[in-house]
Amino acid sequence: MYAFSVNGKPVQFDGEDKKLLRFLREDLNLTGTKDGCSEGACGTCTILVDGVKMKACAIPLSRLEGKEVTTIEGLSEREAEVYAYCFAEAGAVQCGYCTPGMIISAKSLLDKNLDPTLEEVRKAIKGNICRCTGYKKIEEAILMAATYFREHLSVPGQQEEPRLDIRYQRVDAKIKALGKGLYADDLRLPALLHGKAVRSAHPRARILSIDSSEAEKHPDFIRILTSSDVPHNIIGHIKQDWPVFIPVGEITRYTGDAICLVVGRNPETIEKIASLVAVSYEVLKPVLSMQEALKDDAPQLHKGGNVLSSEHIKRGDVEKAMRHAKHVVTRTYSTPYTEHAFMEPECAVALPEDDDGLLVHTSGQSIYDEQHEISLMLQLPPQKVHCHSMLVGGGFGGKEDMSVQHHAALAAWVLKQPVKVKLSRQESLSVHPKRHPMEMVLTTACDENGRITAMRAIIDANTGAYASLGGPVLQRACTHASGPYNFQNFEVYGRAIYTNLVPAGAFRGFGVTQSCFAVEANLNLLADELGMDYYEIRRLNALKPGDTMPNGQIAGEDTGIIECLEAVKDAYYSSPRAGIACGFKNSGLGVGFPDTGRCILSVEQGKVHIRTSAACMGQGVATVCTQMLGQTCSLQSDQIVVEDPDTRRTPDSGTSTASRQSVFTGEAVRRAALKLKEALKTNTLADLEGQAFDGEYTSITDPINSTKEHPVSHVAYSYSAQVVVLDEQGKLENVVASCDVGQVVNHQALTGQIEGGVVMGLGFGLTEDFPIKEGQLAVRYGTLGLLRATDVPPIEVKLVEGPNKHSIAYGVKGVGELTTIPTAPACQNAYYRFDGKFRTSLPLEDTAYR
Repeated sequence: MYAFSVNGKPVQFDGEDKKLLRFLREDLNLTGTKDGCSEGACGTCTILVDGVKMKACAIPLSRLEGKEVTTIEGLSEREAEVYAYCFAEAGAVQCGYCTPGMIISAKSLLDKNLDPTLEEVRKAIKGNICRCTGYKKIEEAILMAATYFREHLSVPGQQEEPRLDIRYQRVDAKIKALGKGLYADDLRLPALLHGKAVRSAHPRARILSIDSSEAEKHPDFIRILTSSDVPHNIIGHIKQDWPVFIPVGEITRYTGDAICLVVGRNPETIEKIASLVAVSYEVLKPVLSMQEALKDDAPQLHKGGNVLSSEHIKRGDVEKAMRHAKHVVTRTYSTPYTEHAFMEPECAVALPEDDDGLLVHTSGQSIYDEQHEISLMLQLPPQKVHCHSMLVGGGFGGKEDMSVQHHAALAAWVLKQPVKVKLSRQESLSVHPKRHPMEMVLTTACDENGRITAMRAIIDANTGAYASLGGPVLQRACTHASGPYNFQNFEVYGRAIYTNLVPAGAFRGFGVTQSCFAVEANLNLLADELGMDYYEIRRLNALKPGDTMPNGQIAGEDTGIIECLEAVKDAYYSSPRAGIACGFKNSGLGVGFPDTGRCILSVEQGKVHIRTSAACMGQGVATVCTQMLGQTCSLQSDQIVVEDPDTRRTPDSGTSTASRQSVFTGEAVRRAALKLKEALKTNTLADLEGQAFDGEYTSITDPINSTKEHPVSHVAYSYSAQVVVLDEQGKLENVVASCDVGQVVNHQALTGQIEGGVVMGLGFGLTEDFPIKEGQLAVRYGTLGLLRATDVPPIEVKLVEGPNKHSIAYGVKGVGELTTIPTAPACQNAYYRFDGKFRTSLPLEDTAYR
């Protein structure tokens, strides 16, 4: 028996020794302490033991005899009030999954030192990873909390009326900060069963047999599910090419492939049960590179061959322009797989509902995508699959595909019982799609004055085992390969290629991070040929309103890349070790795809309910909607309720992808709010009880190879210029990021998104990698190269606007992806100026970081 105290209350446990994290969450239902990696690397499970900061996933109960454990639920009333307020006010909460652990780390510092330096704060949270904020807002929150405690300040009451362009606390910040918000893994249901997939041991192998006899002997075993239990075994986000389970006799395509699902009674034993399933294989030679996949004698990984999709974009006469150019440079660039590393591993809980229907609690990026794929798999009408989004602990594109949702739904549908399926962190690393590795050959030409006259790119993207978002990612890499520059002769060839590696799909930047690296690096070489500096060549070629973009679209009056460059000019010229790069990113799917945002505003019990399916993975779309509504109707915060995305309550507003939700759902909210505003001219909210006002916005764009003289590829573009400065030892000294994102909605959220995007871009450029050896994963969460608070330099954010605003959603353009895009090429330029070595691959080699 183990006896100790938790949050001042004595507890006893009479059972086998287990980790404290499991005990807190499963036995005491203290779910504020989160499970991010279970290997002591991420810090989401940080607690105090006798006042000392520790990781709950690493401590067995046997080490706690007579000790006092403090979790986020054990904060005093005063502590909870101050930390919640300061983290919300500073904008330190985005997805919120890391926040309780951050606050416990802050408490471990402030309990001993109420006047810490910034460096002491950074060291205190070094063991806690945040993938959203870039740490700066968290550091500000901790220093603010120290002031409140030290000076005995009272926490302010209700915040001001929600409007645009103000500081405004996120609507979900406080419940996330205190661990009260519920993620999928926090759900507790009676008779809840647990599922786990048995996955392929080889990247390419034929399944000969599945033997579950030993697993069935385990006392907690309930059922094994194979492809024969699945009504429709092939699903996929856009293209249906991904089996739910690999059948006996068929061939696996990567080591993450699910072969079967075991279901058991106990989360503590489900992994053991899965390990008892014996799978026999005929191991086949895998296709581990794009070069191998394109060989004539390569095995076809999918019907139709090993090329998922191809693109050819051509405008103007590239050959002629290059023949007459003064300078032409050609280089080959490569970028690696990288991991989203969102803080919350994938989890879903499904249970029977109504007559042969299902309720699925998920943590993905679109409940309607999940409903579509689950209903396809089960061959059920969509209305029989009720999907509800819990809080989402980060996504960045990595939670667009099915990972656990379909398995949980299948098990609940077959067994008629609630089932939870949750990936371990290592399983998450091996299963979900990553950022595409790309090989790019880029040729750029200019005249004697430095004006770009032509560009040609050949882009090959390794899409791995399955399509995922490989086609659209390739399109964005190609369409954005011009950079935000003004020239007319442009040609791109692109291919997305299947291999026996982990699939690649959506990732913040969506292919543009890769092609931008090549575009900006080539521009630096042209500047060298001309004897021109790197700032001037960009300023000379930057798009202006009214220019014709290389895709033929007329740059709108909101185009602000020149303003971005002007904002970072002083930073660039401040140091001979400063590197510069520019980037741009579309808002919305564009290129002719149907794209709609939707919202319903319903008046219920004197409050206005905002109902939209737009998923919040931390970017703060619920708060954007609140401020859009407040701006239009002059409502107070306590008059507004934002509902969770739910297929029975909230209309389909599309996937949270392509930097689209602030624009598309924001405009839908504005349109619905205008109807409500009109009704409020002659009625009170009480008079409107039970009424609903709908809003919808659909963009009209042209296909990628439109023959129009001036097609509209996307409804809006946002722009950024960034400067990365190195110190004399070649380490990061500071970063200045200027962004034209149109109308500012929320200052804390916007600058926090920018800081977080910059830090993710620094990781992409300098430290992050995802090595795979012979088709097998060769990395753990703690070895991904994720930057910690002590690694991040000062980041200065400069917000600018183009000459005018566009007319949609008050002029908002979106920032979610933009700021990750120019950072890595800015690092490349900084190191080129630092030591003269021109690096053509990421992460950059031979630096202070590698």
